[in-house]
Parts: sequence; C-alpha cells; structure tokens
Amino acid sequence: MSCLLAVVLVMVGNSSRTVAEDWPQWMGKQRDNIWREERVLEKFPEGGPKICFQTAIGGGYAGPAVAGSWLVVTDFVAEDNVKVDNFNRASFPGTERVHGVDVTTGKVVWTHSDRVDYTISYPAGPRCTPLIEEDRVYTLGAEGLLLCLNLADGTERWRKNLPEVYKTKTPLWGYAAHPLIDGPRLICVVGGEGTQTVAFDKMTGQEIWRQGTASEPGYSPPTWIEHGGVRQLILANPQAVHSVNSETGAVYWTQSYEATNGSIIMSPVLVGDYLFVGGYSNHNLLLQLNPNKPEATVVSRDVAKKFLSPVNVQPFVQGNVVIGMDQGGDLMAFEVPSGKRLWQTPELLGKRSEGSETAFLVRHRDRCFIFTEQGEIVIAKVSTEGLEVLDRAKVMEPTNNAFGRQVVWCAPAFANRKMYVRNDQQLICIDLSAP
Repeated sequence: MSCLLAVVLVMVGNSSRTVAEDWPQWMGKQRDNIWREERVLEKFPEGGPKICFQTAIGGGYAGPAVAGSWLVVTDFVAEDNVKVDNFNRASFPGTERVHGVDVTTGKVVWTHSDRVDYTISYPAGPRCTPLIEEDRVYTLGAEGLLLCLNLADGTERWRKNLPEVYKTKTPLWGYAAHPLIDGPRLICVVGGEGTQTVAFDKMTGQEIWRQGTASEPGYSPPTWIEHGGVRQLILANPQAVHSVNSETGAVYWTQSYEATNGSIIMSPVLVGDYLFVGGYSNHNLLLQLNPNKPEATVVSRDVAKKFLSPVNVQPFVQGNVVIGMDQGGDLMAFEVPSGKRLWQTPELLGKRSEGSETAFLVRHRDRCFIFTEQGEIVIAKVSTEGLEVLDRAKVMEPTNNAFGRQVVWCAPAFANRKMYVRNDQQLICIDLSAP
C-alpha cells in the first residue's frame, strides 16, 4: 500500500509540473508575456515574498532565461565605472560573460567569457535575453557577438561577430533586438548594406538568407504572425515595417515608418486584422492587413494624443485594446482601430515622469505581475477598464542610472512558481507559490 501511495504521489507531482511552462527566451516560451502556471499566490505574505537565492553577477539589462534545471544569464564586468547616464559613445573595456546557473540553488555551474570593448551608450551590459532550445543556448551581446553554446557546460558550438562579418556599426544603444528561432533558422537584426535582417542555420551558424537595408538597425525584435493565409515574419526598422517569407526572406509587403533617433524598440503587435507599431514622440503606425493575402494598407500614421509611444516595455493585446507603458511614464490603454486612449495612469510608479519610466508587465490569469524600475513586484488587475493595484513588495535595489534617477531595467523570467530577476550586482529568485 505504501508503495502504491508513493507512485500516486509521484504521478501527481509530475502532473502538476507539466502544467508549468519554462521561460526559455524573451517574453516566455510563446513570446507573449503570459505566465501559464498553477498555484501562484494572489497576495504577498506578511514581510514580503521569500527570496530563495541570491547570486552575485555583473552588470546588464538582459533578462534571464529558464529551461528545465537551467537558468542562463549574461553580464559585463568592466574595467572602469560604467554607471553613466548618457547619449554618447565612449570606450569601456571589459569582459562579457554567459553564466549557466542551477535553477534550484543559484549556483553558477559554468561561465563562458569574451573580452569586449563597449562603445555604446548606457554601457552597463548585454541587452538581449538568452534563448534556450533543447541542448543549446544562444546569446547576443551588446556589441553584436552572437554565440551558440552547449547548455550543459557552456562550450562553444559556433560564433558570429556581427559587426565584423557584416561590416556594420553597433547601434548607439547596443544590439538589443532579441533573436528569434523559427524552425531551423535563427533570425537576427544585424544592420549593414542588404543585411538589416539575417537568418542563420541555428545548428551551424551558416547564413540562410539576408534582407533589407536601413539607416540604422533599430532595436525591434523580429516576430511572426499567421495572417492572410500565410506565415509572415514581421520586421520593423527605423525606416519601414516589412513582412517577409521566413523561409526565404522574400518580401511580401513594405510600409514606410519613421522612428525618432532610429529608436524603434517594440515588436509590432497584431490586433485582429490590424498591426500596430509605435516609437518615441508619437511616431506610430497602424496598418490594416488583408485577411485573404499578405498585404497591408495604412490606416493612420503619427497621430498625436492617440495610440501609444512605448519605450522599454512590450505592450500586450486584450481583445481590440492595446495596453502598455507610454514614454511619458503612464500605463495606458487604447482601442484599435480608432487609437482612442481609454485610460492612463501614473499610479504604477507613483510619481511624475522623468523620462522612459519602465515597468515590465506579465499576465497571469486575470492579473498581472509587474516588475518596476524601482525594484518592486506589483500584483494588479490590468484590463480595458483600468489599473487596480492589489499588492506590492520591494525585492531589489535599483543599481543603474537613467535620466538622473536610480533604475533597474531588466525583464524578469517566471517559471517553477518563481520569479527570476537581476540588477547589476545580483541575480535573485523570488518564491511566488501559493501557500
């Protein structure tokens, strides 16, 4: 009887584990910022959530990735002080690192290191979340060093130094467009003449196709949609939005877009038959897609006091409404296709805007778990009706500078009923399991 009970308990334990998803890349397994896990707390315990581990690391904006027993995070150890708040280029020598971490204990199991000179603004460290698939992990450093490593031990499978190979210049704010795996291809924003976007064989690093030229690479991660009867890879750069065939790079359609200072950061979002992309200073674009073939027409362009100008945070879609952080520091919602703002509030950060206020929103059932630049986790209901804060707790100190204030700009990972997040000094694991 005791043996039978043990078997049943193991089966139940395994069943509950399969409900959860890993967080193996930017915005999670499905790149949609939805946390699909059961038995997650609804309110923090008295004294705040439990910190499961703290691991010392260096600087960076790149979020961690979690898959199975592994967590992978990147950082930069500089020889000089890099905590500067600037829009200029300087030279900061140091070491860019990739760490393979035991997801349970926080112990660093392996580290892969490269000497890198940072020549970018905000030179704290890498921007792109690692991408884990099966026994491999892909990382893209701030100066364009693209790596494929063995997940088990960090040994190198292949590398590409994108600025060297493609004769291009690192963007002012570094390489920040998170690579995308699409079948056998690893798709990256590269820059350069005819190589704005490049698809690599994910196993060998060999180039499969190249596409496009723009004045600057921009920072918008590639994304794909199913629409018009085909799978479309959507690429946004500072001068245009393209739809291409992800297998060949052939262009389906192109619509012009003008980004302020080359800064297009968000991935375009699909809202029914509409595609929205927005950047600084009301440089927004709404396209209507043909449901029968890959084709797009402009509905509106650069409309003031409507839509949204996101900066560091990817907005999300709820019905025909887009919700996200505006460059003015407010959380807001607008409807599609009118662009009408339904509501906006500074309550999330609780202060007047100083520029590019940042809070990363992840949806869980009818709530959001939000990590703010002040180092707080906020549990809130965020809907087409507005924001309702349910609870909040300070879990981490901001360790970097932006616009004269202290910030932590890092997208967290959610897996194993926990949140994993970093600043420029440590990686922490926070227990969010229900009692």
